[in-house]
Amino acid sequence: MSKTLTSREEDYSKWYNELVVKADLAENSGVRGCMVIKPYGYAIWEKMQAELDRMFKETGHSNAYFPLFVPKSMFEAEEKNAEGFAKECAIVTHYRLKNDPDNKGKLIVDPNAKLEEELIVRPTSEAIIWSTYKGWVQSYRDLPLLINQWANVVRWEMRTRLFLRTAEFLWQEGHTAHATKKEAVEESIKMMDVYADFAQNFMAIPVVKGVKTETERFAGAEETYCIEALMQDGKALQAGTSHFLGQNFAKAFDVKFANQEGKQEHVWGTSWGVSTRLMGALVMTHSDDNGLVLPPNLAPIQVVIVPIYKSEEQLDAVSEVAKSLMEDLKKLNIAVKFDNRTTQKPGFKFAEWELKGVPIRIAIGPKDIENGTFEVARRDSLTKEIVSGATIVGYTKDLLNQIQVDLFAKALNYRDTHITEVNNFEEFKEILDTKGGFVSAHWDGTAATEEKIKELTKATIRCLPLNRKIEAGNCVLTGAKSSGRVLFAKAY
Repeated sequence: MSKTLTSREEDYSKWYNELVVKADLAENSGVRGCMVIKPYGYAIWEKMQAELDRMFKETGHSNAYFPLFVPKSMFEAEEKNAEGFAKECAIVTHYRLKNDPDNKGKLIVDPNAKLEEELIVRPTSEAIIWSTYKGWVQSYRDLPLLINQWANVVRWEMRTRLFLRTAEFLWQEGHTAHATKKEAVEESIKMMDVYADFAQNFMAIPVVKGVKTETERFAGAEETYCIEALMQDGKALQAGTSHFLGQNFAKAFDVKFANQEGKQEHVWGTSWGVSTRLMGALVMTHSDDNGLVLPPNLAPIQVVIVPIYKSEEQLDAVSEVAKSLMEDLKKLNIAVKFDNRTTQKPGFKFAEWELKGVPIRIAIGPKDIENGTFEVARRDSLTKEIVSGATIVGYTKDLLNQIQVDLFAKALNYRDTHITEVNNFEEFKEILDTKGGFVSAHWDGTAATEEKIKELTKATIRCLPLNRKIEAGNCVLTGAKSSGRVLFAKAY
């Protein structure tokens, strides 16, 4: 099997694009900027979805579904949100086509089928959801309202890349309403923590928890909490956001409740989401020049068994051993596949499963049966061990756990060695150009300085880390007083 990828060192962007396609995760579609997520890629997304859904339900949330289309007047009700997404909106103006009288077989828009009000294809669902909540909330007894939806959204991006930035993408979006500001803020932080837990324990990706600057904040939010990850090329990737909306949407859509004293108050809101962009993060954090490297907790196939044989008799004997091993592994809820295709040779299969990032490969041949052993190969380290048949099941279970731990440790080491403190602008630029990663620097707190640094270096403030220490200093660009360091980086 041909799996030659451009090396990461040679061209990281090209390596990523090739890997997503060659590993059968996704491909570009007939619509510019939209992707087809292929079965193997979708299987990974389904595992992400299942774990996140479980975590949401454990924290008291329920799933619902809201319309794809939003009336334009409804979308405009919360001004900041509408302005923030205006440039990315797709709009439906007509509801019917008709035959073109001048060009047989072609269709044109029927001018008599113009909508009375244009519809926005949702770039996010705050407007349609908050307009619905108005009918759901009357009393403090109706609160908190904890709703999540799994959906697709459309943002008309001009520069697109598979998973990282597409015109249509899949995501979940939570939208909650609360009786007090304190509860809403606690919800926003709780969901950021859920995202961080998922990223670190399932994706094996270490993240920095923080808040966005006012410039980078979600349109219509009073505070945006985020988790920021670092990819192998030294660029940051925003892996999840959770927004404290204050009463902005409640006031825009007149969502009020009678409190315990019988007085009318506007509710307090949050929204939070992660998307198929996490697939891009997963690929870029762990994978290598041989292909995908998947953490066992999210791998659709955790173990693949490849038979080695020359004759039909040998295949039958190997198959018997393989099927017995499969049954034992499945009892431990290990996702295992026996690749008994007779159309491909073992070398082809090894290369294919390596490219697709299956964490453990077990090879079984006549000599292994004779010796009562198995050849076990790790995808992450590309190492092999000969393991006794008596211990293979326990060994495989423990090895999957070890690979998960080791992938996180490797990513954490990379992240921690790529957070660099700088104290002047020359050093700031040099680190960005030569080392990359997060640059920890003082900032004077102004949007003007933030924009100037972005203009000069293409680096943005990724977050004000929640655990940052308060220390007096001077802004890396202006020299003005600063109360603490923030994290800058070039980002996806």
